[in-house]
Amino acid sequence: MPQNETLLFILFNIFILCLLFLDLGVIHRKAHSVGVREAAIWSAVWVSLSLIFNGGIFYFVGQTAGLEFLAGYLIEKALSVDNIFVFLIIFSYFGVPPVYQHKVLFWGVLGALIMRSVFIALGATLIARFDWILYIFGGILVLSGWKMMFQQGVTVHPDKNIFIRLARRFFPVTAGYDSPRFFERRGGKLFITPLLLVLITVETTDVVFAVDSIPAVFGVTRDPFIVYSSNVFAILGLRALYFLLAGMMNSFAYLSHGLALVLIFIGAKMLTEGLIHIPIGISLLVVVGILSIAIGVSLIHSRRRDTVRIADRASGENTTKEQ
Repeated sequence: MPQNETLLFILFNIFILCLLFLDLGVIHRKAHSVGVREAAIWSAVWVSLSLIFNGGIFYFVGQTAGLEFLAGYLIEKALSVDNIFVFLIIFSYFGVPPVYQHKVLFWGVLGALIMRSVFIALGATLIARFDWILYIFGGILVLSGWKMMFQQGVTVHPDKNIFIRLARRFFPVTAGYDSPRFFERRGGKLFITPLLLVLITVETTDVVFAVDSIPAVFGVTRDPFIVYSSNVFAILGLRALYFLLAGMMNSFAYLSHGLALVLIFIGAKMLTEGLIHIPIGISLLVVVGILSIAIGVSLIHSRRRDTVRIADRASGENTTKEQ
């Protein structure tokens, strides 16, 4: 890696670590339930920071790099909505109190950033040495998109997680959620809390999502820094997005279909790179178009469903009164 690029990565990571320290060490130092208003404010903050950074790339690096960052950010941001479905299932499975959910997500995001940096570095190295690896990435995206298109909901099985089994084998687990700690010492013996099991489940699940998201961003740019920074900014806003959308997930019934089409499109683009060159501007328009249609159809479907429910409820009440 060139010296200038290494320095850029170092400075960027220092900036991100400062943001994370400010988040957990100052603003969210005390555990509390995150409300919709607070989540909306923080979502706006993270999106604004991302767009400001994107503007800097446009200005200092150029239009192509700016469009590549924006496309990568939108793809990763959209795919992160699928993470929210999984987080809901995990928190429900373990019965995590809302007051402790933010801490789990914070450390989950930090772990995800570390894992993504390793995967991105590995992917960039493989692409630099073996061009044909792009076809493997493209095939993975097409297969993942096809599977997502027809999957019946998302399931999580923490009881089958090998890391959860190992943790329970080597450490006793406390009962309930008495504190926000991951470890506790009782009677001179070290215990792990259920909160650590939740964090392990979140981290291992993110590995599966990385298999889709990282190749997808490599499908729009080969620049490791653009891939990494777009991933980082999308993931940083994931916690706030979770608390903002957790109660609205049923309103996005067709978003997974849109995400599936995006993955298939990016995968097909990578597979046909040698035959057809699709400019980044066109790719960005296709991604935005697919996601916009999926969200629009989902909201229309949700509104019609709510209207039918209200009508059915009113009809039932009228019937009861008549009897």
